[in-house]
Amino acid sequence: MADQQRTLKVHHLRPAPGAKTAKTRVGRGEGSKGKTAGRGTKGTGARYQVSAAFEGGQTPLHMRLPKLRGFKNPFKVEYQVVNVQTINDLFPTGGEVGVDELVAKGAVRKGQAVKVLGTGDLTVAVNVSAHRFSGAAREKIAAAGGSVTEL
Repeated sequence: MADQQRTLKVHHLRPAPGAKTAKTRVGRGEGSKGKTAGRGTKGTGARYQVSAAFEGGQTPLHMRLPKLRGFKNPFKVEYQVVNVQTINDLFPTGGEVGVDELVAKGAVRKGQAVKVLGTGDLTVAVNVSAHRFSGAAREKIAAAGGSVTEL
């Protein structure tokens, strides 16, 4: 019987004395924060609620900052670029070069439009098919004995 009285149980637990204090109810008499209730004396802030963004009549920050200019063209096409030199390095034997072959070699990302640019030299005949070609790239591919196909 004595052992049962000494056993600690969850429903016997209580906070330590003084650990829990009542919330201060401001503006409820002179005894504790009664007079101005933590709002200081007089003025706008003492009388009613004021937004934290209110700057006392000064032009607010959100109106002082510059606005976004221009617009974003929803029809703009972003091309993955491949230079003629890259095609020469990746396909040393020449042959057919398409978007799928370039993706397989890691030159471009899958599912995006490809544009061939004319930087570098081309020494093998390649038949290139891509979405766009620069003028210099067309000339170099034709000069090497290859052909160009736009998709």
